[in-house]
Amino acid sequence: MHEAGLMQNVLEMSFENAKAHNAARIEAINIRIGLLAGVVPDALEFAFEAMKQGTIAEKARLNVEYAPVVCWCRGCEKEFKPENFSSICPACGKNDIEIRSGLEMNLISIEVP
Repeated sequence: MHEAGLMQNVLEMSFENAKAHNAARIEAINIRIGLLAGVVPDALEFAFEAMKQGTIAEKARLNVEYAPVVCWCRGCEKEFKPENFSSICPACGKNDIEIRSGLEMNLISIEVP
């Protein structure tokens, strides 16, 4: 389950950030996950609940924002959101695309008292 490793990294970054701001506890952790990141939401939540125990984030909530898939067509230089995760540009029909959003997992912010 790679969600445990991801959550461990998120918590470590959150703890470092809280310490840098002299915060005694964390109230919320806000993350952004791309729809193609391969993260299972329930597994991530389970890892969060298990790993926050006994830490300054013990009573924190996890807020997850899901980032849509956004592609860029190199052929016609248009950005688009694929409707069915096709690798074909809906504007010009070429398959020379790159994924610009949808693969990420980012710590956006933490909330402290």
